[in-house]
Amino acid sequence: MLRKLTPYLFVAPLIAFIAVFTYVPIVSSLNLSFREWDFLTPNMPFVGLDNYRELLSKRDFWASLHVTAVFAAISVPLRLALALLIASYLTRETLVSRLLRGALFLPYVTSTVSIAVVFSWVFSTDYGMANAALRFFGIAKVSWLQDPTLALWVLIFVNTWKQLGYDVVIYIAGLQAIPQELYDAAAVDGGRPGHVFRRVTMPLVMPTTYFLLVISVIEAFQVFTIVNVMTRGGPAGATDLLVNQLYRIGFVLFDIGQGSALAVILFVLLVALALIKSRILGKRVHYEA
Repeated sequence: MLRKLTPYLFVAPLIAFIAVFTYVPIVSSLNLSFREWDFLTPNMPFVGLDNYRELLSKRDFWASLHVTAVFAAISVPLRLALALLIASYLTRETLVSRLLRGALFLPYVTSTVSIAVVFSWVFSTDYGMANAALRFFGIAKVSWLQDPTLALWVLIFVNTWKQLGYDVVIYIAGLQAIPQELYDAAAVDGGRPGHVFRRVTMPLVMPTTYFLLVISVIEAFQVFTIVNVMTRGGPAGATDLLVNQLYRIGFVLFDIGQGSALAVILFVLLVALALIKSRILGKRVHYEA
């Protein structure tokens, strides 16, 4: 009996940690979404689905959902396309390739707050480096973070710059796992580089693409720090992503019930997107060459 229990005893601390800091908060958030609580009083009356009805009736929620969907729809394909293109050139084991991998991966492990602060300065209207470069070429300064049209694009650029290194490293691992014999056979058959990339590389790297797609969409729907530091959801709600709205409702307005309802909606939305992607792309993912 002790021999059978030993493996479970080794993983028990990790299971306890995950339960306390992941599953218990999820259950608590679900419970709070059916209650009214201002974070200050001990009373938490049960209100049923009122928090969900009120949240879904607000124009701000749907506007934030639209902004988040646009953010994800642009940033995720951009990240994956750039990552695959860059990884294709960095698969060789050379000194330059290794240095470039490290340089690309460095932003991913750098503090998000630090990155957001630096880029807030870079895109500052009056003294930012971006406008200084434009002035050098005789172009008038641009209000990068104050223009509702440009602000979201700036955030997409910053988020892509930070996350790109991780995607590149994962793609390099996927590309290096493809057997060289397949490329040799394609070369013998006279395959052109573009044709080989489309017919050999793309199908065999699909498991990696599928993994990164799921992770990237989840990350895009949970972006908060960059938004909170650089724009705080402005201007005029142009960058008010869902998690930023969740933070404002729960921890600025102290409406914990409605904030929890938004968290539950976001969780259900991400699960639904994961299932849809699995249904659409599942048949195209092959784990054997």
